Amino acid sequence: MSSRTTSISGVISLLGAFLASALVLGLLAAGLLMPAVGATGALARSGVDVFNELPSEFKTDPLAQQSKILAADGSVIATPQEQNRIVVPLKDIAPIMREAQVAIEDHRFYEHGGVDLQGVIRAAISNIRTGQTTSGASSLTQQFVKVSLQYSALNAGDKAAAQAAVRKDYMRKLRELKYAITLEKTMTKDQILEGYLNLVYYGDQAYGVEAAAQHYFSIPASRLSLSQAALLAGLTQNPGTTDPVHFPTRAIARRDVVLDRMHELGRITDKQWTDAKKRTLKQDMRVTMPKSTCLASPYPYWCDFIINYVLAMPELGKTVEERKRLLYTGGLTITTTLDPRVQQIAQEEITKKVPIGDPSRVGSAAYITEPNTGKVLAFAQNTTYTVARESSGKTGIAWALDKKYGGSGGFQFGSTAKAFSLLTAMESGMSLNSSVNAKAAGDSPAWYSPSEWPGGRGNCGPGDRWPVHNDTPFGGGSITLMKATALSTNTAFVALAEKLGGCKVRDTMIRLGLHQSDGEVIGRYAPQYILGASDVSPQGVAHAYATLASDGKRCTMVAVTKITQGAKVIAQPKTTCQQVADPDAVRATDKFLEYNMTHGSGIRNQLDGGARQSAGKTGTSDNNNESWFVGYTPNLVTAVWVGTPYDPSTRVMKNVTVGGKFYPVMHGAAIAAPIWKGIMNRALAGTPRLTFPEPSAKFSKGSMVDVPSVRGMSITDATKALQDAGFSVTVGSAVPSSLPSGLIVGTSPSGKAPDGSDITIYPSGGGGGGGGGGGGGGNNQGQPTVFQPPGKPNGKPTKPGRG
Repeated sequence: MSSRTTSISGVISLLGAFLASALVLGLLAAGLLMPAVGATGALARSGVDVFNELPSEFKTDPLAQQSKILAADGSVIATPQEQNRIVVPLKDIAPIMREAQVAIEDHRFYEHGGVDLQGVIRAAISNIRTGQTTSGASSLTQQFVKVSLQYSALNAGDKAAAQAAVRKDYMRKLRELKYAITLEKTMTKDQILEGYLNLVYYGDQAYGVEAAAQHYFSIPASRLSLSQAALLAGLTQNPGTTDPVHFPTRAIARRDVVLDRMHELGRITDKQWTDAKKRTLKQDMRVTMPKSTCLASPYPYWCDFIINYVLAMPELGKTVEERKRLLYTGGLTITTTLDPRVQQIAQEEITKKVPIGDPSRVGSAAYITEPNTGKVLAFAQNTTYTVARESSGKTGIAWALDKKYGGSGGFQFGSTAKAFSLLTAMESGMSLNSSVNAKAAGDSPAWYSPSEWPGGRGNCGPGDRWPVHNDTPFGGGSITLMKATALSTNTAFVALAEKLGGCKVRDTMIRLGLHQSDGEVIGRYAPQYILGASDVSPQGVAHAYATLASDGKRCTMVAVTKITQGAKVIAQPKTTCQQVADPDAVRATDKFLEYNMTHGSGIRNQLDGGARQSAGKTGTSDNNNESWFVGYTPNLVTAVWVGTPYDPSTRVMKNVTVGGKFYPVMHGAAIAAPIWKGIMNRALAGTPRLTFPEPSAKFSKGSMVDVPSVRGMSITDATKALQDAGFSVTVGSAVPSSLPSGLIVGTSPSGKAPDGSDITIYPSGGGGGGGGGGGGGGNNQGQPTVFQPPGKPNGKPTKPGRG
């Protein structure tokens, strides 16, 4: 075949011949395939005038092309599109496919000027003989015009115009003829054929020859064989009723018609003809479905996530509609941060502990990100993706994500919130050795009321009387922050928030980027920010903890690294980080969470048997319905949630069997921490064993200052003297002493204490007992045993804190 552009004189000549023939035969209407009645009004005028007055300008809309979402390694995650179409140049379409399409549609395509006069006259005579519009005689150029007009109308959302583009009427046919002649003035034959092959519908949701070749045969159009090309070429006449997937017998019949026509025209040899007709569909076909929806993606939740992420990117357009049109029709290539290896690890570790569809109806999700880059490496959960109604083990909601990315409303995150109190304490001048004075609590709660809260109800205090339990019973009194972290002593962290100022702790949480899963800020009531009673996502907690893993730098979440359209770069998101916390204070905070791994709730889940340094914290909500483990190394952060996504309001997660294993109590160390350990160990395998930077001596040793001597003072005077020295004060229980009742016998600690720490003062209860041996002054003598708070814990914890 040769390519040529029709000359103007040739067009005029052919047009004149056509009109002359039509008028002479009296077929201007009937010859254009329509009953004469449809042309009554038009025939009142000159046929030439009618034709000349029609618009001649014809423009084709750029074809919608499928976009591709890629993993970081270049593998295809999904191909979001409105139509399954892949636009390719003519050189990438097998020559035999071009031969087959031209042979069956318009074998004189390369000889006429857009309108096949012989075909028109032959069709006109045929239609007159039959009295019906049975023969169309449309050239391939005319067909290209028709499907282009229909496509443009549908693309613009104009259904009426789309129907008009294919309606069998006199004026539509005339317009189509004129457009075809005009088109051949501006496009070569090869360009028209290329446009047609990329535009036409080949059935079973395959648009264009490349998509059809990949769908039916799993090969590109450049590798089509004769029998495959003939099969495709035969579909364009009635693609809805002859596609080989749903109508195999009709498809074979149409294929053979094409082969017969090619043989008749001398385009193939006798042997090619007979060999091709012997081929069966089973021999030629290998049907694959395009990843055009997230349902067909190997990573459907990630696909949904990226679509939601991209639709919020201003680089793709000013409005969501503009971005959506570019995403689904613009042929974008979207490279994401997904690491398929880490994704597989996360999926395996979750379902190993909490199988998909487990009878317990317990859910689990994990989210993995890099500190310092904000890149999302993977997230997974123990469900099968569905767009149908949610059921146990099947959902379209990504539990690991914030709601705007396709996630849920979130889950209470329990004691993982305590990390933010610790950072606030370090930034406020406390040290690794600091203590607080906490109320006693265990199964029986300590009570807190708005009236006793510093600053009252409005100062981020409890909204009502608030009962606080400790999983590991605590008898009350002074407790170090290190031990309180390892034991996850709730009343100690309530005391810490009271000491620091509750709103200050909440502000730290917000500053590090944590928010509720619905996008709202963390609540102002004490339970919400001190003990994690707000509903958050693993995504939110992981990125906030990533700030602790990166010396206080808060980095934006990055899920897409590059978006291109052909050679044009549309967007190339970069990590942007902001220093939101003092690095030295963050390093001190890391030490508390490292200690939790070696002495607290993480003790059974240290990485590489304790050889790799890590930091982390458990979390558990009321009734143990939601349990967490969030932990990190300097190069990886993972948040794991295990809980009740289906019926949290009616469940109590005690005495449950999950994955065939019985759990008397579901806390963060039960399932979430082992999942975290499995993910981190495997994901970090082969990477350097990095360590956290050490905090300065200011935090590691603390700034030790003298504790003023307050022996013999009243409670009021002693409190003032200690507060003036920078300490907080707790009044302990009265002790027997020779001092008058009510006067201070001594303090704990005495001598020297970390700057800003809590000092407990002990008033005399009278009775003439001992107590003269201590004094709480600058004498550096030890505090008498009588001043030791009752029930004060000693030694290492014997079981993980509740968290």
